[in-house]
Amino acid sequence: MPALGLSQVGAKGYLRPMPNIRIPRDLIEFARVFRDAGHEAWFVGGAVRDSLLGREVSDYDLATDASPEKVLKLFRKVIPTGIKHGTVTVLWKGRSIETTTFRVEEGYSDGRHPDQVRFGVGIEEDLSRRDFTINAMAWNPLDSRLADPFGGRKDLGAKLVRAVGDASARFDEDGLRLLRALRFAAQLEFEVEESTLAAIGERKARISSVSPERIRDEFSKLLVSPRPSSALRLMEEKGLLALILPELVAARGVEQKGMHRFDVLDHLYLSVDAVLNRIGLRLAALFHDIGKPGTKAIGPDGIATFHRHEELSATMAEAILRRLRYPNDLIEEVCHLVHEHMFHYEDNWSDAAVRRFVARAGISSIDDLLALRIADGTAMTGHRVDPRSLDPLRRRIEAVIAAEEALSIRDLAIDGNDLAALGVPRGPVMGRMLAELLEAVIEDPALNEAEKLKGIAARMKEKHGLT
Repeated sequence: MPALGLSQVGAKGYLRPMPNIRIPRDLIEFARVFRDAGHEAWFVGGAVRDSLLGREVSDYDLATDASPEKVLKLFRKVIPTGIKHGTVTVLWKGRSIETTTFRVEEGYSDGRHPDQVRFGVGIEEDLSRRDFTINAMAWNPLDSRLADPFGGRKDLGAKLVRAVGDASARFDEDGLRLLRALRFAAQLEFEVEESTLAAIGERKARISSVSPERIRDEFSKLLVSPRPSSALRLMEEKGLLALILPELVAARGVEQKGMHRFDVLDHLYLSVDAVLNRIGLRLAALFHDIGKPGTKAIGPDGIATFHRHEELSATMAEAILRRLRYPNDLIEEVCHLVHEHMFHYEDNWSDAAVRRFVARAGISSIDDLLALRIADGTAMTGHRVDPRSLDPLRRRIEAVIAAEEALSIRDLAIDGNDLAALGVPRGPVMGRMLAELLEAVIEDPALNEAEKLKGIAARMKEKHGLT
């Protein structure tokens, strides 16, 4: 993290100058429109935080003393996105800039929205309603002033996530902030300040008032942080995990056999850290063994087994992801990876076995499945598995793909119409016959010729009671 620089503290918490904050030219012009009309313009929140940290900034939000009605008059293209609460979105030179009138908020009976919004305040009071000190700073680009009444810049330097004012009050205002605190800590690789962390445990029940969609979005950001396990462990410690993902908590203390050094839950945490930083892979890593507690059995030798846990894990993962309102295509991707993660390649695999693996995994999922396998192996001992250990399998997969052999029913030289012409009724029986024909072709690709497959299908009819 770059040095935050020194500055002179002025009246009302302003700091100047701050040469390491860079605002794009078009946004300076945007702020100038407000000043020319006699109003203040401050960039706020994440843009200021990330600028001070030297991180890339993509979104800029602006706070002003101009009323929403005045902003509507100042610009040609304005969307009244939350005008009741003083927020509009200004379309400016290809950007969408959320612009909010200085305000304070009072009462949060629904645990998210203020019961009352009061305008006519200054930038310091506006910042007082924000969640964490590192988000409660504002930058005036026209006279190079940083408003930092709660010590956000100091907390950036100390790598701390600290609530603005009374942490319990901030969490009562919006239960999602409980999760946001941990997400910011994981995302920025910060610590959560002691009293703020304590308040998370005390106010954990507030998460029950938050919609699944909001929890999903925040949890996804947490999972794609540099080291999600740090936040997941805090979620467990403070009771949030039991409220959001009780299925995971059930994995605590479930010991494993063989090379496993960790119980199931720590293994899952480490798997998430070890896998590539994509949300589908991170979710698959988190849930790939979640079915182990439900499939645990103790054998005659006293060793625990988890037969077919991947099937239960996929079923449980689907239920969790649907509960959190993840999109269907992502659910399908994650559950497929979870279901197929239990493969153990050996050099004595036959060519047909490699073809079966590719057919079952799907060409588009191969890379992710291999990445999940490496992460799974890494999380067994805590020592990084060399990705090159799967290179022999990769080379054989590449050869199968290059050969363009049949790997799915649609690759067969005949289809349902051909079977219908042979007297096979459409429906489940036809589906089973096509699956058996594919299995025959995977075993021997030379069989994938129309006449050969028709001959095999004719002989199959008797097996299926169609003669």
